[in-house]
Amino acid sequence: MTRVRVEGFTISLDGYGAGPDQDLNNPLGIGGTDLHQWLFPTRTLQRALFGKDGATGVDDDFAARGFQNVGAWILGRNMFGPVRGPWPDMSWKGWWGDSPPYHVPTFILTHHARESIEMEGGTTFHFVTGGIHEALDRAREAARGKDVRIGGGANTIQQYLRAGLIDELHIAISPVLLGRGERLFEGVDMRAQGYECVQFVASEKATHVVLRRQGHTDA
Repeated sequence: MTRVRVEGFTISLDGYGAGPDQDLNNPLGIGGTDLHQWLFPTRTLQRALFGKDGATGVDDDFAARGFQNVGAWILGRNMFGPVRGPWPDMSWKGWWGDSPPYHVPTFILTHHARESIEMEGGTTFHFVTGGIHEALDRAREAARGKDVRIGGGANTIQQYLRAGLIDELHIAISPVLLGRGERLFEGVDMRAQGYECVQFVASEKATHVVLRRQGHTDA
């Protein structure tokens, strides 16, 4: 059964999933890169980006589970690039260069249409102008029975949470303060939405929390 999951989304101690003033030099906003000090050294990320070994342990276990059984991704436009409004040209192809780390069909939420982009390594970016439900329908079809991973940012996850469409979230809480930015749970009543904490594990660099909708299992 296809599940809809959030994996490895990291927030600060004060609840922000990205810092303020995102631009080309600050893809995650000012200070946002500090959130992911638990993720950067892991074997999973190092192999995905550089083909090198990295650290194992709790953080790597959670990083690895984020890629298991994923058949498609959904991303907000900010996760694809810093460009706002109509596309000025077709030159921008994402933050990750020619070989992004998704390796499956990836659906970008946007208000501005654009042709799909086939990248190296199995990633194809598709641009969806019809909203979160259209993106999820297309992602489910593309996933072919595997899970759909909602990659963020915070506003995209909020939209899917409010619509009751996310089955499980892995949230990493990083020991940093951002002060400003995008709060993940802003205006979302997780208790009323039926979520409960099913796993709570700390490493030296993050606390990992898994939230699942009540009544939903891995079966």
